[in-house]
Amino acid sequence: MLARNELIKEINNLLNSEGFETSNVYDQRCFDLIARKKLLILLLKTFTNVDSINETHAEEMRKISQIFLASPLIVGEKSKNGLLEEDVVYERHGVPAICLNTLKNMILYNEYPEVLADRGGYYVKINGDVLKEYREEYSLSLKDLADLAHVSRTTMYKYENGIVKTNTETAMMLEDILNTKITVDIDLFEPYSENEENKDKNLELNRLGYGVISTNKSPFDTVAKSEEEIKSSLMFNMEKNRKIKTLEKMAISLKDLSNITSSEPAFIIKNEKLKESIDGIPVIKSWELKEFGNSKDLLKVIKERKDN
Repeated sequence: MLARNELIKEINNLLNSEGFETSNVYDQRCFDLIARKKLLILLLKTFTNVDSINETHAEEMRKISQIFLASPLIVGEKSKNGLLEEDVVYERHGVPAICLNTLKNMILYNEYPEVLADRGGYYVKINGDVLKEYREEYSLSLKDLADLAHVSRTTMYKYENGIVKTNTETAMMLEDILNTKITVDIDLFEPYSENEENKDKNLELNRLGYGVISTNKSPFDTVAKSEEEIKSSLMFNMEKNRKIKTLEKMAISLKDLSNITSSEPAFIIKNEKLKESIDGIPVIKSWELKEFGNSKDLLKVIKERKDN
């Protein structure tokens, strides 16, 4: 088994070799690195044991991924039940977890896993349209096919309508009967999206039309997305009585991550004495936010100070 630092190095080398741009490694954060290739953005966290991630950090991973239109992934070696199997997707607090070989198969060969490990065993999702098409082609009723697969007619109806997943044994039996592939690949590179709006309150940014998410285990304090400009996102660090040397270190991380995510970085600062930028990262005074009429006003000032 690889040690965690070796695992991160393997992942970084794999991504770089296939044309991904990767960030610095951010240890002790909710993600280790962010990688990008064209429109695909990956938010990656590594563990030797994938059970090590806690719910709070996983939630932060999901929220950040939603803002950046990224795909969150945990890559590990084992769980409490043993080694992670190749081409099987495990899930920890709503974030997919896979082994390194599964990631390699997706990156190198465009081969996605089909099997999801869940309580009680391994499951797959069936393409209901294909199942129905081939069932009718063989002139089989729902009950006929259900009897052949040793399930109930109601269960077969649910398979065809995408209501439930099936265990791998039943799926293999159905594929043998119908002589065709009916299982669906799990696209782990699909940008993460939640139905619920997980947005925090920042009165001034909210007023300007931004959905805001605060973070505790990231190199930035806040990320925000304009409701009007859906592809535009901002990344902020707040002063929080931090020393200038600390802010300068944060500026390095903001520049690194903004390049990968195509977001605009900035500091929101109360201190009137600080200049308009810190190592190239624009500084917005907190009182200035009250003077902006909308998100475009804020973006204009950020870009002006970035250019200067």
